Amino acid sequence: HVQLVESGGGSVQAGGSLRLSCRISGYYLSRYCMGWFRQAPGKGRKAVIVTDGDNTTTYVADSAKGRFTVSRDDAKNTVYLEMTSLKPEDTAMYYCAADHSRPASCSLRLDLYDYWGQGTQVTVS
Repeated sequence: HVQLVESGGGSVQAGGSLRLSCRISGYYLSRYCMGWFRQAPGKGRKAVIVTDGDNTTTYVADSAKGRFTVSRDDAKNTVYLEMTSLKPEDTAMYYCAADHSRPASCSLRLDLYDYWGQGTQVTVS
């Protein structure tokens, strides 16, 4: 049974930082594509950062470049989204997701990610 659980969201002032966590159970995160997605109020869900099974970042949204990075702790089977210099436009629900079908050639398509966390809210004011 695969489960992804996010945490770490909250309210922060512009210019601040947050670290989101995504704890995975049921498989080893190092094997598959992992993505962080976000959905702002009234907008569609979009990819922010995607990493492959080798923990190589394969995609970073233009809005996140230079500010957001991904790290992971294999011992805890947890992946982290480190967000700095936060802006009000970063306000959204953030989701981690896993594409259980591939370790590489990771996609940005939401429908290819078969496991999703419940989301964690980030509010920047």
